Amino acid sequence: MAKSDELRIDPQQLADAWQRTLPETINSSDRCVVQQDEADDKALRVTIHSAGHQMYEFDFKVTYTGSREVAVELVDVEKDNVAVDERTDIIQQLIHDYKRHLHECAQALQQLTHA
Repeated sequence: MAKSDELRIDPQQLADAWQRTLPETINSSDRCVVQQDEADDKALRVTIHSAGHQMYEFDFKVTYTGSREVAVELVDVEKDNVAVDERTDIIQQLIHDYKRHLHECAQALQQLTHA
């Protein structure tokens, strides 16, 4: 019988661990907020506030598909609380970078999530 690869950690503990770890993987001038997803205890809601004059706010849903793997989905990009076109080159580059940082954070937390 194969060992189950399900995520087995309290959702709030997971969100707290991400909140401590994610700032170490994103740019030091960016800010982030991590919250548990109230509708899905295997998912987190992550908001990254980009530094600089753009002042973009990126909302992601990070869902654990197992104890080691995450699926990262962009939910929204806003500037001054208004949704912006996500297709511009600069925003696409930032989305790509932030997704990579989110995967790096999940990797850093594998010891906690793959217990």
